[in-house]
Amino acid sequence: MAIAFHFAARSDVGMVRTNNEDSGYAGPHLLAMADGMGGHAGGDVASSTIMGALVGLDGESFSGADATRALLRRIAEANAELGRMVQEDPDLEGMGTTLIAILRARDKLVLAHIGDSRAFLVRDGQVAQITKDHSFVQSLVDEGRLTPDEASTHPQRSLVTRVLTGAEDEEPDVVVRKAVVGDRYLICSDGLSDYVARDTIDEILTTERKPDVCAERLVQLALRAGAPDNVTVVVGDVVDLTKGPVPSDSPQVVGAAAANRPRTRPIPVTPAAKAAALSQEATGATDPGDLQLAEEGPRSRRTTALRALGASLLAAVVLVAGGYAAYAWTQSQVYVGVNDGRVAVFKGVDQSFGPIDLSRAETTSGIDVDDLPDFYRGQLGRGISMGTRSDAAALVRNLEVQAQACRYAKSQSRDCATVPTTWTTPSPTPTPTPTPTTSVSSPAPTPTGTLTVAPTPSATAAP
Repeated sequence: MAIAFHFAARSDVGMVRTNNEDSGYAGPHLLAMADGMGGHAGGDVASSTIMGALVGLDGESFSGADATRALLRRIAEANAELGRMVQEDPDLEGMGTTLIAILRARDKLVLAHIGDSRAFLVRDGQVAQITKDHSFVQSLVDEGRLTPDEASTHPQRSLVTRVLTGAEDEEPDVVVRKAVVGDRYLICSDGLSDYVARDTIDEILTTERKPDVCAERLVQLALRAGAPDNVTVVVGDVVDLTKGPVPSDSPQVVGAAAANRPRTRPIPVTPAAKAAALSQEATGATDPGDLQLAEEGPRSRRTTALRALGASLLAAVVLVAGGYAAYAWTQSQVYVGVNDGRVAVFKGVDQSFGPIDLSRAETTSGIDVDDLPDFYRGQLGRGISMGTRSDAAALVRNLEVQAQACRYAKSQSRDCATVPTTWTTPSPTPTPTPTPTTSVSSPAPTPTGTLTVAPTPSATAAP
């Protein structure tokens, strides 16, 4: 049986952001989406670099094991490139990206996942999430400290614990699934999943027959919900090429990967050349002249009006910020950041309005920021907003365990990135070290080549 994806990709910068840090790719044998982070520090560079490394896999024929090795190798090479970029340009310090990639390998699908972007499977009218977030909030759910419903509205739901940042030993989870004709896959950034209700997403996935219409509707729903973040969706239906009309095999590239960016190699201005330039290797599998750039997708008048309304509201907030009501609101906020080189809990927001500083340190811990892994230092440097002071205190306790683990790792000439998710002090040891009572969400690499084969779900069971 000849199997491929009937696909579509769409991306939008969102209602508030000025640049798109997401990158998406949809082709007949590869679906991929990366949500960059780091803002002007290079989130768009991170996501498009990873995406560019994967494009060459589309069109190649692999066995399941070969596909897994090829996918992991490309991801590792691209991640190493991120590390080299940071070394050459300190302005890129703190950049990183999530990644979900689904590569067809004959009658199998290899799914690689790291971060809090999500993948969903539609089978026989039932929708199931097939990835688990690598996030601080998900760790609280796993420990039984939060319910899934509470996690969906938690103020720290976007605090990720595993992403690609260029550090060594950062690897995604990998699972091999059976390719079933009629299945539909959705991969998306949190710009969709954080702002559109799950039952609404399920309804669109199960009622819209065409992938392009489905993808466009999901993006539009996120914008109508006021999503301030970038919104990217990739939809792929598994089809039998021997039956019915053959879907288009012209890949679609969206978001940051479709733009000409500083700090990266020049991307030609024509749509075909732009997409072709994303791959550093010439595979010969796809004719560059057939490439199609989806970019931001068509805009409706309502979208334009919503964007104008969002800009107006944002301007109004800025104007009112000098008033007492706005100031009072800022002083009700809490975040965890850095004060004199140590982890501290701040009252207010990490902003200034003219000569007025809108935050002050309430409590400063004894945790030296230099004792934390690079990823957490970057998060703290930008300030981690918390819902309550008790949430902030819990995060500080979590970071204390991270610092202990990192100090011990350095004493053993090991990199902090190798610290396990749940850390305890090895014995014997000359001085007692506290053992954490909760699981710590630190980046934990998946051993190369370790696979989990997901069972094929029945029509009534979520996969």
